[in-house]
Amino acid sequence: MTRRAARGLAARRSGRRAEVWAAVWLMARGYRILGFRLKTPISEIDILAKRGDVLAVVEVKSRTELETALEAVGADQRERLLRAGVQLALARPALRDCAVRLDLIALAPGRLPLHIPDAWKGV
Repeated sequence: MTRRAARGLAARRSGRRAEVWAAVWLMARGYRILGFRLKTPISEIDILAKRGDVLAVVEVKSRTELETALEAVGADQRERLLRAGVQLALARPALRDCAVRLDLIALAPGRLPLHIPDAWKGV
């Protein structure tokens, strides 16, 4: 295995661990996890979660500093994620009346996860 391939494999494994940790964090706060790494024609959603009448499209970012996680998701990606969440909500009758929101869970070594509901509201 090349060095580049090994780095890619390590990054994918790290990302999967971060997503599982984020899902556990959300469940402990009353969210129901509806899916992981949902592939849609528009975008891939890391975690789709529901609490009450809110459908959260959750982007998970693991960075060395929590502050850099918000910057890691560009405007184009945010728009695609939100559109993908709306499309999924409309396709599932039980979710049609939910408010769709784009959340961020940022993880950094040695820190508890930081969940930011509606992370880019007003941006």
